[in-house]
Amino acid sequence: LAPDGRDWTYLFAGPFANEAEWLSYAQQMESSRDPLHFAVIDLESGRAVGTLALMRIAPEHGVIEVGHVAFSPLLKRTRQATEAHFLLMRYAFEQLGYRRYEWKCDSLNAPSRRAAARLGFQYEGEFRQAIVYRGRTRDTHWFSIIDSEWPQVKQGFARWLAADNFGADGQQRETLEALRQRP
Repeated sequence: LAPDGRDWTYLFAGPFANEAEWLSYAQQMESSRDPLHFAVIDLESGRAVGTLALMRIAPEHGVIEVGHVAFSPLLKRTRQATEAHFLLMRYAFEQLGYRRYEWKCDSLNAPSRRAAARLGFQYEGEFRQAIVYRGRTRDTHWFSIIDSEWPQVKQGFARWLAADNFGADGQQRETLEALRQRP
């Protein structure tokens, strides 16, 4: 993450003063079942390049949320970042059988709001003064994908992630949003 700490602005934990503090936090993440943390591994290098989690897990209601998203500069705004989100969504809908997949973020976190929309989440509204963290009141924007939307969202991901959607330079030919809208 960025050495100036900006990547921690909208997260509840961090930045960490040293490696020992980070490792202590990582051990807590490893033992947690809600949130249930996942490492994003670059398959070429074998290095961990990010984390995300399933949280607010409510199987009795069929609702689960993605959160604790922390991507290193090696992962941010890459094909692999999009694939990591797709794989976690697919796991939630198809393997775990959830009917609602949520994304919540600080109303001031414009990159997170843009990412939610790009990934296919529908904006549902703002919960004003939802929580207090880092010494300030946070308004929270809520987004979701529901099971009836999942087939179209999934199809968009499959089209976007396909090798023929990327040129030799690695740049996308068509956007995820455009490919999701095609019949």
